[in-house]
Amino acid sequence: MTMYSTRAARLADILLILWSGSGLQASESGFAPDDPELAVATFAGGCFWCVEAYYEKNVPGVVEAVSGYSGGEVANPTYEAVSGGRTDHTEAVQVYYDPSEITYEGLLAGLWRTADPTDTEGQYVDRGQQYRPAIFYHDAAQRRAAEASIEALEASGRYDEPVAIEVVPLDAFYEAEARHQDYYKEKPVRYEFYTFNSGRYQFIESVWGEDQTVDFSQYQPRQSSPAAAVEAFDPATFEKPPAELLRSQLSERQYHVTQKDGTEPAYDNPYYDEKRPGIYVDVVSGEPLFSSRDKYRSDTGWPSFTRPIREEAVVEREDNKLLMTRTEIRSRHADSHLGHVFTDGPDPTGLRYCMNSAALEFIPLEEMEAAGYGSLISEVK
Repeated sequence: MTMYSTRAARLADILLILWSGSGLQASESGFAPDDPELAVATFAGGCFWCVEAYYEKNVPGVVEAVSGYSGGEVANPTYEAVSGGRTDHTEAVQVYYDPSEITYEGLLAGLWRTADPTDTEGQYVDRGQQYRPAIFYHDAAQRRAAEASIEALEASGRYDEPVAIEVVPLDAFYEAEARHQDYYKEKPVRYEFYTFNSGRYQFIESVWGEDQTVDFSQYQPRQSSPAAAVEAFDPATFEKPPAELLRSQLSERQYHVTQKDGTEPAYDNPYYDEKRPGIYVDVVSGEPLFSSRDKYRSDTGWPSFTRPIREEAVVEREDNKLLMTRTEIRSRHADSHLGHVFTDGPDPTGLRYCMNSAALEFIPLEEMEAAGYGSLISEVK
C-alpha cells in the first residue's frame, strides 16, 4: 500500500473519484516523437504529471515530455502497480529536446525548480519509493553534467538538508498509460487542484524565491566552430570520484573491472563485436581511449585494438598476477583498469590491446559532435 499521509490519502481518494468514468484508455502506440535529431533525458521528481508539465510549459527546446516508469525491474508496469508500491519503479519523465536550442545542463536547472532533491523517500505529499527523485543518465556526458550540477547545488546552500537525489544509469523506461499523458492539458482544473495541494509550488517558492524562474538563455548551446567547441573531457578539471560514489554510478561489473582490476567474460560483453564507427572512452571519466579505425576482430571475445587513439591516452604497468608477466593497460587520468596489451596483433603495430567492454563507453560517430568529441572525428573517419 502507498505510504500516504492522512491528508494525502484524502487527496488520493478525491482524485480516484475524479478519474473514474473518464473514458480514457491506454494507447497502443508510443507517445515519443519520431525525430532522430532530438536528444533524450530522463528524470524523476515525484508525480510525473507535474514534471512533464514543467518541462513542456517552461523549457525552450523541449518538444515533448512523456510520463512513464523507470528504476525498477518489473517489465511493463501499470500505474496501479507502481502507485500502489507493488514494484520498485518510480514515476519518471522522458524529455525530448532539441540540443541546438537547450543544453542538458539547462534541463537540470529546470529539474531543481520542480523537484526536491533532498527527499529520497518521496516528493511532497506523495510518499514511497514510487515517488523518489532520480536522474537517469543515458551516457557518461549526462552523468558528469548531473554530478557537476548537484555539486554546485549543494555548494549553493539553498537546502537545509543534503542533496541526495539518485544519479543512476537508465536501464529501461516504460511509457505510462494514455490517461496520464499531458494531464495538465487534458484535465487542467484537476491538475491544478492536485499540484497546489501537494505542496510542490509552496516548496519551490520557499527555496528559490525570485530565482524560481530560470533564465534559459544562458543554457543555449554555444555557437562556435568545431575547433573551438567545448570538449567532453578536460584533464585540467577532472577529479576522480571517491570509491563510494563510483559504486553508486557504475554497474557491479563496471566497478569490478575498472576499480578491482577484474576481467569480464569473453563474448558476454557489448563491444567485442561492435562494428560501427566511433570512439571508445573511459566509462569513469569520459577520456578518449580508442578509435573504431584501429579496432579489429581478434576472435578472443573482447574488443581488441591495434593502438590507442593517442599514445599518451593510456598507461602501461607490469602485471605479475596469475603466475605470469603481462602488460596491463590503464587510463591515464581516471586510472581505470582497461585490460592488457599483447604482441600477437596484426599490422601495422603487431599489438593487441585486449580491453574490457565494462571499462569503456562507445560514442557512435554520428553522436560525437553533440557529445563533445567533435575534434576527434578525423580519428574515426
